[in-house]
Amino acid sequence: MTVTIKDVAKEAGVSIATVSRIINKQAGYGKMTEQNVLAAIKQLGYTPNALARGLVGRETKTIGVIMPKVSGLFSAKLLEGIDKEARRRGFSVFVSHTQVNEGHALKDLQVFREKQVDGVIYISDELTPPQEDLLMDMKVPVILVATRSLRMNFPYVKVDDEQAMYDGTTYLIDQGHREIAFIGGENNDAIAGGPRDRGFRRAMADATIPVNELLIYYGNYQFESGVDGLHAFLASGDPFTAVATVSDETAIGVLSACWTAGLSVPEDVSVLGYDNTKAAVMAIPPLTTISQPLDAMGGRAVEQLLKLREHEEYDFKQTETPHSLSTTMLHQLKLRETIKRINREV
Repeated sequence: MTVTIKDVAKEAGVSIATVSRIINKQAGYGKMTEQNVLAAIKQLGYTPNALARGLVGRETKTIGVIMPKVSGLFSAKLLEGIDKEARRRGFSVFVSHTQVNEGHALKDLQVFREKQVDGVIYISDELTPPQEDLLMDMKVPVILVATRSLRMNFPYVKVDDEQAMYDGTTYLIDQGHREIAFIGGENNDAIAGGPRDRGFRRAMADATIPVNELLIYYGNYQFESGVDGLHAFLASGDPFTAVATVSDETAIGVLSACWTAGLSVPEDVSVLGYDNTKAAVMAIPPLTTISQPLDAMGGRAVEQLLKLREHEEYDFKQTETPHSLSTTMLHQLKLRETIKRINREV
C-alpha cells in the first residue's frame, strides 16, 4: 500500500500543508513539529516525489468572493471585513458581483478554479445545485456568509434571521404598536426571507396580536419593495402604526414613500430596518434597524476559511461536517429616530 502525505500528516498530528512546508524546507513550523514529521516520514517509509512536492500545499494567496444578488449597501461592510482580514493574513481577494443570472456565477466560479484560488467565500444568495456541485469539484474550502446550503454541509457565518426579526418585532410591540405591517423578502427564499417572516409572525403570535394579511407585502429586499409595499398598505385602507422590513434598502423605500404621501416618520408611521448598513445612518430620519455585524462576519469568514484549508476538511457531502467552523453571529438593535412610542391605556 502506497504511503501518502496524508498518512504522514495523520501520524504526526499536523496538517498536510505543514508536512508540505517541512518537505519543501519552507518556514512556518516549530522545531518539535519538524522532528515529529520527519520521524513519521521515516517510520512510514514515505518518499515524496518531485511533482507532489510542487503541488501539495501550494498556495496562490488568493480568495475568491462570489456576491450574487447582493446590494452595494449590504456588501460594502462585508467586503471591508473580508479584505481587511485577508490582507492581514497575506491574501488577496478576487470579487465577482454576479447579479444577472446563475450562468454568470458558474462562469466566475470556473474562472476562480482556473486561477487556483485557495478558497471561496459565497455571500447571501441561496446556492443552486450546479453551483454546489462545481464548488465540490474545485476541492477548495468554501465558507458561506449570510446564507447556508440546504443540500451540502458547507460551513457558514450568519445571524439567526428568525430570532433577529422576532426581537425587532417584539421591540415594536413593546413600544405600544399593535397594527404592524410587514414587508418581507421573496416568498421562495428559504435562507433569509422565510426565517424573517416566521420571526415576525411568531412575535405577533406570542403577543396575541393577529396578523393582518392585508398589511403583509413580499418584495425583494430592494428600495422599490419599500415604496410598493407602503403604497399597497395605504391602498388597503387598513390602519397601521409601524412597518417592519427585511432590509435597510426596503426601509428607506418606505421612508421615501411616506414623504411622498405626506406621512411623517415616526409621528405617523414608525419604520424598522434590517442590516445596519451605512444608509441607515445617513437616512432622514436616521433609521432604527436590526444590526448584522457585517464587517465582523466578513473577517470571521476569512478566518474560518483558512482554518478549514489548514486542516484539509473539504468533504462537505458527509453527514458529519466541520460545523464547529459554522458561526451564528449575534444581532443587535440599533435605536435611532424612526420608531415612536405609543402610550396605551391599560
